[in-house]
Amino acid sequence: MRVGDFELIEPVPEFRNPIAFAMLRPWIDVGRVGTLTLTKLERHLEAKELGRLAEPGNFFDFTRYRPRMRMVNGKRVFTTPNSIVHHAHDDSTDTDYLFLHIREPHSMGERYCDSISQLLTKFEVAEYCRIGGMYDSVPHTRPLLVTGSLTDEQADKTEGLVSRRRSTYQGPTSIVNLVSETMMEAEVSTTSLMAHLPQYVQLDEDHMGAARIMEILCAMYGLPRSLSDPTRGQQQYRDISKAVENNSEVSGLISQLEAYYDRVLAESGESEDSEESETPEESTSQFAPDVERFLSEMGQRLDGDEDEDGEDPADDEEG
Repeated sequence: MRVGDFELIEPVPEFRNPIAFAMLRPWIDVGRVGTLTLTKLERHLEAKELGRLAEPGNFFDFTRYRPRMRMVNGKRVFTTPNSIVHHAHDDSTDTDYLFLHIREPHSMGERYCDSISQLLTKFEVAEYCRIGGMYDSVPHTRPLLVTGSLTDEQADKTEGLVSRRRSTYQGPTSIVNLVSETMMEAEVSTTSLMAHLPQYVQLDEDHMGAARIMEILCAMYGLPRSLSDPTRGQQQYRDISKAVENNSEVSGLISQLEAYYDRVLAESGESEDSEESETPEESTSQFAPDVERFLSEMGQRLDGDEDEDGEDPADDEEG
């Protein structure tokens, strides 16, 4: 069965106003926060594949998103980068879910977004929730900030966990935001959660960020709180503290970030970066010159460590 450019696996299950979770690679999946969160939810709910793009080459440049050769049960398997959708039903809450692993398209972006919107409309989704992570000028020694947009009911359930604010960002963004615009025009509830990660910490997988997002999702949707276990993330951040404790320059910079966090962010509950921000350099926070220089250098390193379009070269996932 085809819906837009997605080929769905027959027989297509029936859903009752499912909730759709979406993550977008690579721009707002730093630390693989979105990927880690969706993967954990899919495993918990024993999600199954619903479908994928029939011809991903229409949208993706395979010199940027590289196909992979993998060994599976002793055999070499060729996999093509794609955008894959999974589905699951939570018996405990009688809720249907869709999980969208979305990639930034390189061509025919409007058609790509239209196909995603057709899929969401086909199954009459009740909510389209975007999740992810971005780099920000925050210290790893303080609770990670999560910003986003929620319904009033969700805000009550997550009080103290999410900073609610209107985005004031103006500038380059993702074409995939067209999906959100289409859903809002269709009066579908459109929400978002964005974990703000320390810009100077370059973790391939930031488990603290994923745990913070999961904690909020558990509160929003009645999922088991055990899914938001922060143990692995806490150990990662303890290791970072040990690594920098004898470096007076880095320790001093972190102290200034802590002071800014305590003075401004903790009080207002918000960062000056927008949830739509896509590069570390777009921060407008005001720090001492040495902090600004350090953050700028780290931003350049982050850009230099990524493939073109920010693709993680170590990522060999099919989706």
